[in-house]
Amino acid sequence: MTIQNIRRPELRVPAELRSDHRTDVRTELRAGELPDLRTGERTPTLGQVAELAGVSIATASRVLNNSAPVSVQARQQVRDAVVRLGYVRHRAAPSSPRGRVRSVAAVVCTNNTRFFADPFFAQVIGAATDVFTSNDVPLMVVVAPDDRVSIVERYLQSGHVDGVLLLASHGQHPLAVSLPAAGMPVTLVGRPMCATRASYVDADNRGGGRLAVEHLVGRGRRTIATIAGRQDMAAGADRLTGYKEALDAAGLAPTIAYGDFTHASGVHAMWRLLDQRPGLDAVFVASDIMAAGALHALRRAGRRVPDDVAVIGFDDLPLAQHTQPPLTTIRQPLERVGAVAAQRLIAALDGGTADVPDPVLPTTLVARASA
Repeated sequence: MTIQNIRRPELRVPAELRSDHRTDVRTELRAGELPDLRTGERTPTLGQVAELAGVSIATASRVLNNSAPVSVQARQQVRDAVVRLGYVRHRAAPSSPRGRVRSVAAVVCTNNTRFFADPFFAQVIGAATDVFTSNDVPLMVVVAPDDRVSIVERYLQSGHVDGVLLLASHGQHPLAVSLPAAGMPVTLVGRPMCATRASYVDADNRGGGRLAVEHLVGRGRRTIATIAGRQDMAAGADRLTGYKEALDAAGLAPTIAYGDFTHASGVHAMWRLLDQRPGLDAVFVASDIMAAGALHALRRAGRRVPDDVAVIGFDDLPLAQHTQPPLTTIRQPLERVGAVAAQRLIAALDGGTADVPDPVLPTTLVARASA
């Protein structure tokens, strides 16, 4: 089979799957500390990137190609300049020898322990794999913990893959900046926390946070705490924002502890909340895995769920049906997120998606016995 036989996907993002609360991170960040310095129709050059970064063109090239060691400071200056200028390197179209098939990589920005323990990744990547397979596009999975990013970056830019699906990126993640700047099609699962030219697909985390608190308020709960997730990831930041908005609308005060989306952090954060607010009667937890940890801590503390403390999680992972008691949670459509992300990446490989809005898919509340 030649590459010409690969079926071009038809990208559709139904209007009902978009959220009124979608944040365009690229517009938002240009108005902040990293403004877009592009003017008119001029295309930024590598020389302009180097000048703005205060480095030589050779150094800027080494950063973008990851071809030689560069100091951490210089690397960051170049990446900041790339973001501010909106620089993209326009590479020559790759040759298509007979029999060559395009391939993509799902790059997961976490460590092996979390990758294998968190079913979120299996659900999203599994759904994406189905889409790629139906379009004859092989998918490889690459785990990229922080201490291995430079090696993964060099591998991806060496021509081994044609596009990247990026999961669990956090902060101003190097791959979210350098890969699009190198001209590689990239689609992120989750709203990026830095300015990037990559497209993304997200769930309505902010609306889901509001929905959880509104449910608790409707059940008469008045001292509602939260275990928030990582604040350098959009899922953690947006769910916390939704929690605060709903509490403010109800005239209630927030009580916040932070976790990192792991079971152990849910246990520890729940103990901290019980120390801070012994009389709390509800807790919204930013992931089901952390919520399972919170339930463990409440059981050890002799608090009945939901009689004494109501608990709501987020994700609707399979484990939510098997906790004691079964967990009320906010469902995000993980399979749909993975499928739409794959569709967008395939379309980007074919030169599409530029004028298609980044979709944010709706979240819903699943009521079980914990709240």
